[in-house]
Amino acid sequence: MQTIAPELAELAGLIADPGRASILSRLMDGRAQTASELALVAGVTPQTASWHLSRLVERALLKVERRGPRRFYRLATPLVAQMLEGMMTVAAIDPDPSRPPPRIDPEMRRARTCYDHLAGELGVAVTDAMLDRGHLNLDQEAGELTASGRAFLGDLGIDLRSPARSRRVLCRPCLDWSERRPHLAGRAGAAVADLALQRDWIRRRPLGRSVEITDAGLLAFRNLFGARI
Repeated sequence: MQTIAPELAELAGLIADPGRASILSRLMDGRAQTASELALVAGVTPQTASWHLSRLVERALLKVERRGPRRFYRLATPLVAQMLEGMMTVAAIDPDPSRPPPRIDPEMRRARTCYDHLAGELGVAVTDAMLDRGHLNLDQEAGELTASGRAFLGDLGIDLRSPARSRRVLCRPCLDWSERRPHLAGRAGAAVADLALQRDWIRRRPLGRSVEITDAGLLAFRNLFGARI
């Protein structure tokens, strides 16, 4: 009987290397980076980073974008980000209760991007608020944006019918690895994150996935969304 176990083992072995795991984790913020930038993240030489990157591209975990003479790398698809977030959630679970829990950077826990949508305390708070107001239905496997949710996002200027967004599922739950609760992913989640960046409600930090919530953002998330943040 044929199974996918050999392919699963190969994929797990590819991600298991600390250098490649560091590269994939850095790219979870959705931004593209150069090989030299990722070499610093992985703590390896540029030559070793290039080898790691070529393997990740061959396995379709990363894709390459050419901008003039330079090459930039990013996660190949949202599915790769979904897989990595799930692995991070499982990795954060320690079966030995006698050991102290893993330390989570406060900025990462407060607010970050999970590929292209909001995560951390901010992402969960926004999702909870949309659920409380009847804008959203979520279970463990799927999500639905209600009529009031579509109207709410439309009033904010979000057009979910845009062709650029039409190829992805509208909304789905993504289990937050630091909060152990779901936040909103899919086209709707990405649209909320895009809006927050455009309106300067959040700002990307120079390094890493954490984002800064501005004073205007704090008011917007509380007053417009009703988020307890």
